[in-house]
Amino acid sequence: MALMEHLPVEVIGNILSRLGAARDVVIASATCRKWREACRKHLHALSFNSSDWPVYRDITTSRLEILITQTIFQTTGLQGLSILMDDVEEFSASTVIAWLMYTRETLRQLFYNVRTTPNVNILDICGRQKLEMLVLAHNSITGVEPNYQRFPCLKSLSLSYVSISALDLNLLLTACPKIETLELVNPEIAMSDAQVTVELCSPTLNSIFVEAISLDKFILEADSLEFLHLKDCALELFELIGKGTLKHFKIDDVSVIHLDIGETVENLEIVDISNFTIIWPKFYQMISRSSKLRRLRLWDVMFDDEDEIVDLETIAVCFPQLSHLSLSYDLRDGVLHYGLQGSSYLENVIVLELGWTVINDLFSLWVEGLLKRCPNLKKLVIHGLVSEAKSHEECHMLANFTSSIIRLSRKYMYVDVQFEYE
Repeated sequence: MALMEHLPVEVIGNILSRLGAARDVVIASATCRKWREACRKHLHALSFNSSDWPVYRDITTSRLEILITQTIFQTTGLQGLSILMDDVEEFSASTVIAWLMYTRETLRQLFYNVRTTPNVNILDICGRQKLEMLVLAHNSITGVEPNYQRFPCLKSLSLSYVSISALDLNLLLTACPKIETLELVNPEIAMSDAQVTVELCSPTLNSIFVEAISLDKFILEADSLEFLHLKDCALELFELIGKGTLKHFKIDDVSVIHLDIGETVENLEIVDISNFTIIWPKFYQMISRSSKLRRLRLWDVMFDDEDEIVDLETIAVCFPQLSHLSLSYDLRDGVLHYGLQGSSYLENVIVLELGWTVINDLFSLWVEGLLKRCPNLKKLVIHGLVSEAKSHEECHMLANFTSSIIRLSRKYMYVDVQFEYE
């Protein structure tokens, strides 16, 4: 305790800021006068989260408003404020506005999930300030005015379960001239006509993550985009218009009729496709010029045509820098034969992941064929789905597979073999 007494108040302030949770900060700052001073003058981050402390849900909303107000108003230079009240009834809009007005001039990060009556316009209050990150949930945004509601320093924007029109969403991006990261999770896009179309344009956007969105058209114009992740989406058309900067492309459980990530994909380094139906020739044509590709993952994919194959020869020739290959799809006799044809080696592949959803006798042959084509392999990971109630046939297949893998392990002793069963 004597050592703590000699710490500068600025250091104590940094310690309290790392605690984050308001309850912990209040308890710690009650230690002595010096810690209370550090809390008042040098606290940088404060968090009120209803999932952190059950008391937040047990006391009345008016009492909770008083506690939050007293805690915030004892600080003088907050840079990070998190108010996440998922399970709490509606707050008074005037009280919440007071919190934001008091802190807005110093805030750099705001995490905000608060229900109020009426809705609090975050853009009006926090625009034209120094905010660099805004995470907004369960709110509505209407009538965006980019000239007035401007965020000159904002680099990261996350909208979850937010109601907003397609026009206002694009205007909001326009109001953020330095934005680099955008997250859209289950947004409620207001419809202006029968066809739901979202068109977004940002010259600075570097990364975008979109989850649980259903649209007719999604057109993204982003000249600096490097990371694109679509998850659990239903789209008729997705089009990326850019200058070939994309490095990481990931889609997971997406339904899309027309997918276009641009003609210039030479900089792609990671392609991760899962739970997706692909037209392999068309998809391959889209990424075939990605000679810098290092990681390719095609997991639980289905083919639009049952005669389509993912052939190793094509992968080996077109992606010479590939170091991590992950494959999981239904194996059929003809597909296996043609998929393993060719003589080119995957020289740089050091990690190979293979999986099945329904085990059959072809799987061990597929594993052996792939091992032969990866002379510098260091690690093999096999993912399998094994039902609790196994039939006699399935038990026989698993036994044969186990024997085959043991034989291969002895043959390729330099490879670390791992199994992950579900």
